[in-house]
Amino acid sequence: MEKHERLRKYIDAYRGARAMFLPPRGSGGAAFVDLFSGPGRSQRDDNGQFIDGSPLVAYRAALQSRTRFSDLHFNDIDADNVDALRQRIESLGGAAHFYNESAEKAVERVAYALDPSGLHFAFLDPYNLENLPFSIIQRLAKLPRMDMLIHVSVFDLQRNLRRYLDDGRVLDAFMPGWRDAVDPNRVDQAVRTDLLHYWLGLIRRLGTSPAEGIELVSATGGQRLYWLVFVSANELGRKLWGDISNVHVQGRLF
Repeated sequence: MEKHERLRKYIDAYRGARAMFLPPRGSGGAAFVDLFSGPGRSQRDDNGQFIDGSPLVAYRAALQSRTRFSDLHFNDIDADNVDALRQRIESLGGAAHFYNESAEKAVERVAYALDPSGLHFAFLDPYNLENLPFSIIQRLAKLPRMDMLIHVSVFDLQRNLRRYLDDGRVLDAFMPGWRDAVDPNRVDQAVRTDLLHYWLGLIRRLGTSPAEGIELVSATGGQRLYWLVFVSANELGRKLWGDISNVHVQGRLF
């Protein structure tokens, strides 16, 4: 999967920066956070193959880079997923902190546990927009050195755009204030573009910045699936992301 390949590449690319916050060279730690972790393994729809989920991808990538994370924080709202992931991490000789609640609740506990002087990395991969209220990004961004790789479902926004606009509650949580910034009477493609740019603007106001351009991932048949948005307060992080991603400019996303 494209998102896992980008995750793997970035964890390897910033191993040198990560090492500066780990003993004996430094302090503060370098944690990995996954608030939608799943069970650690999943089956592909196209060929039935079982593949590692993001927690195992991140764990193995750090191990192979010879620069492990100081802490791992995994959350899933499904208790069975949490139990399965715990067993898989332990079978690899690893240890982690596990949470079983909504991502919006878990992020408060995770952020409290992280050393604010460290360099941390969060992978946010919700199934749809409803599960990623902006408060999650807002809370993580309060940590001075928090990089985020965010999966935003284009498929969900395309399929449910008019329902989300009419009802409003999902978009109110995902991008507060959108009603004053976006004209819902424009054609769907223009509305989606406006919503995305408004959401990116909200992120910039937090004092952190999306990388230049956003990677659009499509299915083999050309169907747009999701955006990968990398966010960092550090120019080095954005540069490293640009070096390892095939970034399309925002104007070509639709």
